[in-house]
Amino acid sequence: MRKLLTILATLLLAALTASAQRTVTPTQPAASRPAVARTDRPQGPPPSVVHVHDEQGRTIMVDTITGKEWVDSTLLKIPKMQYPLLHALRVGVDIWDPLMRITGQKFGLAGISAALSIHNRYFPTLEFGMGMAKDSPKGMNFTFRSPVAPYFRIGADYNIFYNNSPDYQLLVGLRYGFSAFRWSVEIPAVHNSCWGPAAVFSSGRQSATAGWLEVCLGVKVKIVGPLSLGWTFKFHQMLHLSDNVLGKPMIIPGFGKRTGAVTGAFNIYYTFSLNEPVRTDSPEGAETSNP
Repeated sequence: MRKLLTILATLLLAALTASAQRTVTPTQPAASRPAVARTDRPQGPPPSVVHVHDEQGRTIMVDTITGKEWVDSTLLKIPKMQYPLLHALRVGVDIWDPLMRITGQKFGLAGISAALSIHNRYFPTLEFGMGMAKDSPKGMNFTFRSPVAPYFRIGADYNIFYNNSPDYQLLVGLRYGFSAFRWSVEIPAVHNSCWGPAAVFSSGRQSATAGWLEVCLGVKVKIVGPLSLGWTFKFHQMLHLSDNVLGKPMIIPGFGKRTGAVTGAFNIYYTFSLNEPVRTDSPEGAETSNP
């Protein structure tokens, strides 16, 4: 029994001695750990990109695999809007038809418009006007008449120079126009003694509706203060036009002659400023002026 206890005591002492000799390797402090490069961000151009010189002597980077110029997308900057959301309200009077009537045009009266400037870039536009016609085509023996009738246009313009001064704008836009009107055709009297007194033939007033699409290209130039002038070139195409037994009307209010493809507009504008331009971080530290 005593020998057994001696053996157990010897084994226990050996185990304690071995445990005391074991060492623990300390972990390396976070500050001394080597930096590991992150791979989730671009680290410059790929190996297939080389620097070459173009015909103008400029140094560009070209991908030798695709053969296309390589552009570092991290260096691209999207231009910020320099003008506020609700920038200005522009109202105008179109005097194109009055000027054309002076030169001999036989139709049209005048129109007005209103446009909201959004960031000096987008211009939702509403137009309203009145038109009438009394025209006897050259070489024809009838007169087309259309009493005063309204027309409407709705659409929008896009200012190509949206981050520049609103004093000068280059605009492209679309319009949908609509008019409901009446028209008639009169044929002059034919004098013939065999048939008694001469009489005038009239078709009576016919009702019609028309809708058309306009593609616009125009410029607006500041004259003084809030006043500016605008010239617009329009290409328009009839979308729908009511028909009856006498055929289709020759002239449509707001559109002009049914067979015409181009027309224009000449506007006098007055601009109401709604909000100040947004200050930009330009090198000069200047702020864009108000319209």
